[in-house]
Amino acid sequence: MDRRKKHHLKQKSSFGYNNLIKTSLALLFFLCLLDMPYGYYELVRFVAFASFSFLAYKANQLEKSEQVFIYIALAILFQPFYKIALGRELWNMVDVMVGVGLLISIFIKNKKLL
Repeated sequence: MDRRKKHHLKQKSSFGYNNLIKTSLALLFFLCLLDMPYGYYELVRFVAFASFSFLAYKANQLEKSEQVFIYIALAILFQPFYKIALGRELWNMVDVMVGVGLLISIFIKNKKLL
């Protein structure tokens, strides 16, 4: 099997997990718009950090350096170890933009693999 075909098969195999992670993250971010207990926002930060780190790792395996950079930046933004104080309104805008971006990235990739 040539390198291109292996790359395509590897991309398709991780495709389902990536979509599930992205959809779940988008849902978590959209739920942040509601008045949730503070513990929920902490949980979202841990889940987002772990998920974006995993997505960066998978993008690195597929040699998608621009995606690696984006996912690492998002992992740093949402990391749970040092709170980045943006205020509720700005965090709501970030949550919506990242959630919509994740959903758009699913549909863009779907078109490319068909």
